[in-house]
This record gives sequence, C-alpha cells and structure tokens, in this order.
Amino acid sequence: MSISREEKKKFKEFEKRLGYGFKKREHLKRALTHKSFANEQHLPPTEHNERYEYLGDAVLELSVSHLLMEQFPTHPEGELSKLRAAIVNEEQLASMARALRIGDYLYLGKGEDRTGGREKPSLLSDAFEAVLGGVYMDRGFDKANGVVRKQFTKVLKEVGGTGFMKDYKTRLQEISQGRFRVMPRYRLVSSTGPDHRKTFEINLYIKEELVGVGHGASKKAAEQDAARQALEKIECNSNRDM
Repeated sequence: MSISREEKKKFKEFEKRLGYGFKKREHLKRALTHKSFANEQHLPPTEHNERYEYLGDAVLELSVSHLLMEQFPTHPEGELSKLRAAIVNEEQLASMARALRIGDYLYLGKGEDRTGGREKPSLLSDAFEAVLGGVYMDRGFDKANGVVRKQFTKVLKEVGGTGFMKDYKTRLQEISQGRFRVMPRYRLVSSTGPDHRKTFEINLYIKEELVGVGHGASKKAAEQDAARQALEKIECNSNRDM
C-alpha cells in the first residue's frame, strides 16, 4: 500500500491529534479506508478497515475493562459491565472520532461521500475502532492501550461515584417513579437540517412540568441530553431542600 507525500503530511496532522505516531503508516491508511472506497478502487478485502475494526473492538473492550477495574476496585462485575456499556457505544465513539476529525481523513467511495458518510455516527465509531486496531497492528497492545487511556481520560473522570450511569434516561426513570410516581414523558419538538446532519429537539416533562430541553444528532441523543438536564435540576432542588 503506497503513501504519497501529501498523505504523509495529512497523516502527521492526524497522529498529532491522536497522540500516537505510526511506525508503518500503512496501518493508519488501512484503518481509514472504508469498504466503499476499496470496492470502487477494486482493492482486495484486506485493504479496507473492517478487519482492523474487528481487532480494535477487542482492544477497546479489554482496555476499558482494565481502566474501570482500576478506577472502581470495589465494584462488582455487573456494575462494571453496565459502566463499560455506558461509555463504549456508538454515540460515545462517534463523538471521540469527531474530536479527532477522523471524518476529514477517511477514504470513502463517491456515493458514501456524497450522502454524508463523513458525519455518520456508525461509520465514525467503526473508524475509531479501526484506528485502535491499526495501532495494535503497528506496535502491539501496550501502545494501543495507551491511546485508549488518553482518549478516555475525560470520560472516565465523568464516571463519578457508585451507581453512575451515562444512561441518563434509565436513572431519571428510576428517580421519577420513586419520588413522583410517574414516568417521564419525552416529546419531539423539532427536527432540522439535512438527512445526514439532522438536529433533534426534545422536551421532557415530569407530570406537567418541563424539566429538560435536549438537543442531539438523533432522537436518542436528544432524549439523553434532556434527561441529563432533568437529573441536574432534581439534584439541585434536593440540595436546596437539605
């Protein structure tokens, strides 16, 4: 797999964001090559990123599992599994991919590119995992684990005390039923933007009170944002009552 001078320059920019320099940039190029591009260029299946994604998924699961055990030495297995599921998901990985601007570096087929492939959460999250797989192929697990640690530091800091869940909707439902004896209600207010870059707005009510207005790139993300706001409001009110 050849790499041009211009590609080397772009890859160097990406490596700076990632915090890792590849010994063999062929691994990075392969990790950034989508199947649609490989098909258009008549490349063999081994030259797109699905195999690296498969490997990166395993690296990520092991690395995050280790990090969670370090941070929560007394948590049982079930709680650790829930925490891992809450921080290793398509939404979170796509967010990390956007922070790294992975979409700018992807090799996409023309059709995929035209339909907003560089912004698709599923494609971005897969590419993030593929890059981790590329790091593993380049210099092994320790280096890949180091990249995971760096990328997940902020997320892990947000994973506070016992019982924290990034799934704000689940937490809010439990609190709402326990304290107010009602289920939270989510109502779609608006959906704006082109199909591949829509922004959703969700109003959240407990009883008849508006307790959160969420925004996100999907209905699910907007609902989570609204639930997060509601939880913060409930916690703030509880502290005032103390």
